[in-house]
Amino acid sequence: EQGVKEITLIGQTVNAYRSKNSEGQPADLAMLIEYIAEMPGIERIRFTTSHPNDMSEALIDCFKRIPKLVSHLHLPVQSGSDKVLMAMKRNHTALQYKSIIRKLRAARPDICISSDFIVGFPGETDADFDATMKLIEDVGYDFSYSFLYSPRPGTPAANLHDDTPYDVKLKRLQTLLAVIEEQANHISQKMMGNTERVLIEGLAKDGINLQGRAENNRVVHFTAPSNEIESLTGQMVDIQITEVLNYTLRGEMVEAHAS
Repeated sequence: EQGVKEITLIGQTVNAYRSKNSEGQPADLAMLIEYIAEMPGIERIRFTTSHPNDMSEALIDCFKRIPKLVSHLHLPVQSGSDKVLMAMKRNHTALQYKSIIRKLRAARPDICISSDFIVGFPGETDADFDATMKLIEDVGYDFSYSFLYSPRPGTPAANLHDDTPYDVKLKRLQTLLAVIEEQANHISQKMMGNTERVLIEGLAKDGINLQGRAENNRVVHFTAPSNEIESLTGQMVDIQITEVLNYTLRGEMVEAHAS
């Protein structure tokens, strides 16, 4: 009723959501997404952050059946080494994770995947890091939140022996970030010339251009007449991508769909 066009469902492990519907039947995230998709005026649905162990078949099937569910998923894996995953108590293997990705891409071939990685977890060897890089190569990520491991008091990992030098960890992180940046740039380049549906958020930092997000969460900048800036904010607009920059895209407005 207030003009909201995009809903983002947020939780630490949002895909573990469980409740009951109005009829007292068990409800999960897949059912919740179906309910939201039926709401008039809602054009996009996102959810974050998810755990691989809670990516149910029903939820994966939503990407096949519900066009309003965006072609983007943030699915943290943390490491590509089964030994490290076990030490992290992630309760899944790299192979199981890649199997989920294959199913997602079968359901939605153009889906963009982002993830979280922890580099230098106690006991991580060169071979473990190589396994992470192999997983990154196999999946082809759009973006990542990647960090050097740091101990947190009270966690089991805080008691693990950590003998990997800091400079080795830092070099691994730089290697990982460079590869994912290359993969993300490749995805951006494939968007060149496309007409993307963009939700306008308002003025960009330069105070001149408008800024919005494409379905895959890419930030898009474009120029609009000053007298239209206020009316376009909060609207879905078709933008033809004309330039790919390091972290954003530029484009030209094709048609505005105010409602």
